[in-house]
Amino acid sequence: MRVIINSLFLIADSRLSRLFLLQMSETIGIISGNGVYPETFVQAARREEPGCKLVAAAFRGETKECLGEKVDAIEWFRVGQLTKVIKFFKKEGVTKAIMVGQIAPKNLFDLRPDMRILMILARVKKRNAESLFGAIADEMQKDGIELINATTYLDDLLPEPGHVCGPKLKKRQQEDAEYGFEIAKESSRLDIGQSVVVRHGTVLAVEAFEGTNDCIKRGGELGRKKSCTLAKVSKPNQDFRFDVPVLGALTIDACSDAGVNVIACEAKRTLILGMEEVERLCKEKNVTIVAL
Repeated sequence: MRVIINSLFLIADSRLSRLFLLQMSETIGIISGNGVYPETFVQAARREEPGCKLVAAAFRGETKECLGEKVDAIEWFRVGQLTKVIKFFKKEGVTKAIMVGQIAPKNLFDLRPDMRILMILARVKKRNAESLFGAIADEMQKDGIELINATTYLDDLLPEPGHVCGPKLKKRQQEDAEYGFEIAKESSRLDIGQSVVVRHGTVLAVEAFEGTNDCIKRGGELGRKKSCTLAKVSKPNQDFRFDVPVLGALTIDACSDAGVNVIACEAKRTLILGMEEVERLCKEKNVTIVAL
């Protein structure tokens, strides 16, 4: 009888402990852009912190509709409605927030900012990702919401140095990968762009505001869609709360269409999303990813 009673107490204590931990778990607000990044984060967070509450601020024309099925709460906004996003997060008890997924440049041009965003724009001198998103992070902090690294729970998606997938590199390809990497690091240091396309030691395209895929297309056309290399890196002192270099299935498709058959990314500082699909496409389309 004593054993049974002790067992019942242990079961009850275990349930109370789990309930207490669930109540103590933080609520994470997900500022959700386009692509598979938001749902990839949700899956990782569910795995690493089963008791956490996840709420998503989604954007019309960007965020996938299906994200709503994977989070505990979701609300839809226009790009630029910072006040409403913060109000939604505070209502849901958010203490930490994460930015996952990009916003298309065309939607940034169609930005209809609220007063809080207008005040931020008036304050910042350089209107690049670092200054703008840094100012937004500071604004959210005023309301008790901390912006966390966009790689949180995703360390296993940051490749180690070396061959990642696809065919092994030839000597000429390795040289172009290293050269492109060097140029991309310098371009990112100057805050021009974080990607370049090279071929046989010649720079064909440097990414600017148009985004990586358009840079790939332009570089491929100039390289006659043959034997080109894409190098994609992080900025020096990259703030990993936002603007993290990302590769995924769409990148592989864009490279294949443009005649880019080598992608050189930065080891431990580039997220590869949908790795199984990326590996399949690299094999199918004869594209190599190497981490330098």
